[in-house]
Amino acid sequence: MASSSSLLMSLFLLLVIPSSVLSATLRSDIQALESIIRSIDPSSISPSSYLSTWDFSEDPCEGSGTFLGVMCSFTLENTTSRVTEIDLDDDGYDGFLSEAIGNLTELTVLSLNNNRFRGPIPETVFQLRKLTKLSLSGNFFTGDITPGITKLKELKTIDLSKNSIAGEIPPRISGLRSLTHLILSNNHIDGRIPSLNGLWKLQVLELGNNHLFGMLPKLPTSLRTLSLCYNSLAGRISPLHRLKHLVSLDVSQNRFSGTIGHEILTFPEISRINVSFNQFISIEVIQVIGMETHLRILDAEGNHLQGPLPLNLATYGNLKDINLRSNMFSGDIPRIYGKRLENSWRSLYLENNYLTGTLPEEFQRVSKQIKGSLSNNCLQCPKNVTICQGVQKPKSQCTNAMQKEGLE
Repeated sequence: MASSSSLLMSLFLLLVIPSSVLSATLRSDIQALESIIRSIDPSSISPSSYLSTWDFSEDPCEGSGTFLGVMCSFTLENTTSRVTEIDLDDDGYDGFLSEAIGNLTELTVLSLNNNRFRGPIPETVFQLRKLTKLSLSGNFFTGDITPGITKLKELKTIDLSKNSIAGEIPPRISGLRSLTHLILSNNHIDGRIPSLNGLWKLQVLELGNNHLFGMLPKLPTSLRTLSLCYNSLAGRISPLHRLKHLVSLDVSQNRFSGTIGHEILTFPEISRINVSFNQFISIEVIQVIGMETHLRILDAEGNHLQGPLPLNLATYGNLKDINLRSNMFSGDIPRIYGKRLENSWRSLYLENNYLTGTLPEEFQRVSKQIKGSLSNNCLQCPKNVTICQGVQKPKSQCTNAMQKEGLE
C-alpha cells in the first residue's frame, strides 16, 4: 500500500511541477542576465533582436532558442544549468555592460560586437577565469586595458578593436600563453609595444590605428597576420625577419626607415605586404626562379626608394598587384615588366617617380583591364596607352634627381 502511494505521489509531482525546476538555470546566472538587459536602453532593443527574446517568465536554459545569444551547459543529471556563452547580434544595443557579468563564472565566450556599449569594461569581467573569447569590437568602450585582463589565462581571443580604449598595452599580457588572436586596432592606445615573445601560440596581432611609438619589440614567430599600420613606430624592420609564417604584413603609415629586406619578400607563405608611407630608402628583391613564392600584393608607395626599378620582381610567379608610386626610382622601365603586364600582372602603379626613356613595346598591347599609372615621370608615354594618362615631368627634373642621388 505504501509503495503504491509513493508511486502515485511521484506521478503527481511529475505532472504538477514543471520540469524546469529539475533542470533550472542557476539563480545567480538568471539574475546576472536580468541585470545585463536592465543596463541597456529599452528603446534600442528592436522586436527582431536577440534581446527581445529574453523573456524571464521562462527559464533561460530551457528549450531550444528561448534566449537567443545565450548558450548553456546541460548535464544528464538533474543539476542546475549554467550560462556558458553570451554572443549577441549587432542590433545597435545602447547602454553599459553590467558589473553582474562577473557572476557568470562558467562563461567561456563574451561577444558583443558592433553595438553601442559604452563606459569602461567592468573589472568584474576579469573574474571570468574560464573565458576563452572576449570580443567587444565596434562599440564605445573607454578606459584602459587594465592588468586584470592578464588573470584570464584561458583566453584564446581578445578583440577590443574599434572602441575608444586608451593607455598602454600591459606588459604582462605576454603571460596569456593560450592567446591566438590579439586585436586592439582602431583605439587610442599609446606607449611602446611590449615584448610579446612569450605568446608562442599567437597567430594574429592587429594594433593598427593607435598612437604607438618606438621600435619593434620581439614578436612571436608563430604570427601569420601582423598589422601595425597608422602609428608612429620607427627604426628598422629587421626584427620581422624571424616571422617566417607570415601571410599578411601591414606596417604602412609609420616612420620605419632603412631597407626592406629580401627575407620578408620571400617568406614561404607571405601573400600581401604593405610597407607604404614610411621612410625606407631601398628594397632588396632577389631572384626567386625555382623557388615557390606566394606574394600576390606588394605596396611600397610613398617611401624614398632609389635606383632602378627592381628587375627581379618579374621572377615572383604569383605576384599580381604592384604599387611603387611616389618614390625616387629612376632609369628605364624594364622590358620584362611589359611581358608580365601582358601575362599575369593585374596592376602596376609607378607614377610620381623619376623614370625616363621609352616604354617597352609590350605596354602598347596591354589590355584595358590592367589598372595602373605611369604619370608624373619623364617618360615618352604614348597617350593611346591607357596607363599613360596624365602629365609627365620635364626631363631636367629627372636628370637633376639622378645627379643628386649619385652625389649621395
